[in-house]
Amino acid sequence: MTPRRLFRRFAFAEAVTWTLLIGGLIIKASVGAPQLALSLVGGIHGAVFLTYAVTASITGVNQRWGIVRTVLAVALAIVPYATIPFEIYVERTGRLKGDWRREHSGDTRDDHWFDRLYRWFIVRPALLAGAMLLVVTAIFAALLIIGPPGGWPKQ
Repeated sequence: MTPRRLFRRFAFAEAVTWTLLIGGLIIKASVGAPQLALSLVGGIHGAVFLTYAVTASITGVNQRWGIVRTVLAVALAIVPYATIPFEIYVERTGRLKGDWRREHSGDTRDDHWFDRLYRWFIVRPALLAGAMLLVVTAIFAALLIIGPPGGWPKQ
């Protein structure tokens, strides 16, 4: 799977889960759907959001988007459907072209310790996927312990 394909899939999935969440909120407000259903949809959206954030970060590093554009890609997921125009933008500007950077390209930026670590993980996709799954799971678990945004801070 290319960086383009991975990023586009999760940008779309993040928008789809926004639709499910907004739809769930509308149904709950209009016909009183059970809170459990909304919690389930919210959990799915949260998991996809976190996975999108990790995917956008990995893609941003691979495609050399720079810190500002990579952080923007992640931050836009907070706004419903904003990942779609961002995905269109990076596609149209050619920022999704190319394959994974598995080897040193001769570019001096590849000499940095982070780029070496990145390439080490990229050539071990199962290990990278496992590490990212652990990161997403840890963040998701921490957020579940904290509770829903409407409950912050609990007094």
